[in-house]
Amino acid sequence: MPADIFMHEGLPFPRSLPEFQKLFPNDGACAEYLEKIRWEDGFRCPHCQFKAEPFRFANRPHVLRCRSCRSDIALTAGTVMERTRVPLSTWFWASYLLASHTAGMSAIQFQRQLGLTRYETAFQILHKLRAGMVRPDRDCIGGDLDRHVEVDETWVGGSSRGLGRGVHNQTLVIAAVEVRQREVKPPKPGAKAPATPRRGGRYAGRLRMEVVPDRSAKSLVGFIESAIAPGAMILTDGAPSYATLQKRGYDHLPVVEADNPEVAEDYLPIIHLVFSNLKSWLQGCHHGVSAKHLQAYLNEYTFRFNRRFYPFNAFRSLLGIGGETISPTYAELYSGSREHAKVSGHG
Repeated sequence: MPADIFMHEGLPFPRSLPEFQKLFPNDGACAEYLEKIRWEDGFRCPHCQFKAEPFRFANRPHVLRCRSCRSDIALTAGTVMERTRVPLSTWFWASYLLASHTAGMSAIQFQRQLGLTRYETAFQILHKLRAGMVRPDRDCIGGDLDRHVEVDETWVGGSSRGLGRGVHNQTLVIAAVEVRQREVKPPKPGAKAPATPRRGGRYAGRLRMEVVPDRSAKSLVGFIESAIAPGAMILTDGAPSYATLQKRGYDHLPVVEADNPEVAEDYLPIIHLVFSNLKSWLQGCHHGVSAKHLQAYLNEYTFRFNRRFYPFNAFRSLLGIGGETISPTYAELYSGSREHAKVSGHG
């Protein structure tokens, strides 16, 4: 293994495309990596619990056979890759591109990069990987009481042209983002004083996003209780739906914006920046997305956003999370019946 490969928890992370090619030259190398993710302490048969080196097959590297009960165990079973006919090396390329490409990739770009013959294959792989971007045991944000959380909603997608005044087919999205403070180091003696940091040195921590049906207290407060730790300080606009947050154990500060952009910049700058970047990404990269799949794209955006300071870990994290996820089927994706994972757990 090259000496410059980044290591973490015993598993390597490729930091460039040449490193990726060295680590995963074929399906066998990919299967070995999956095996280490699934059994950190060595293979143990899930059927008889026998622990020993399994039988391996050169023409089927993703299948292991127990030496005791002779059961065949597929490394892709129970993952987003289950029963796939696409080579493991293609899945690994897909995971790496999706996790490391800052701006994300559209299905068309994805198809071209991987040399896939059908657009439908690219679309399905992307959505299967998005299903693996949500940890089932994810914790609440805002647990550090020295930080606060900004919460707001926005309308995403759709078009109102020709539908009449006040009518649109946009989708309502709520988001919560931790606000952290950069440490300002005092200047050295005789050095020039540093410039005033933008937004007072505040920057975004972890993010949670979800599609909600309306602006009712049930929808908005339900999201907050699922996404934000009790006792956290929460900044919102003056919407009456948030009025009960204080009674529910949160330190709530409502801000009446009154269409004043300066108020929004002073009190809710981070969440508005998140929404602006989200809409630019959806429109610029994907040229808009359908409402039925919007939650999946929010999950992808959140996944990369929360790992933007740890880009080398995103690839490993995606494969690890994906190993605990039920894969969506082709029929579910195209019919719109697939309920994409949400913060509040319903769907």
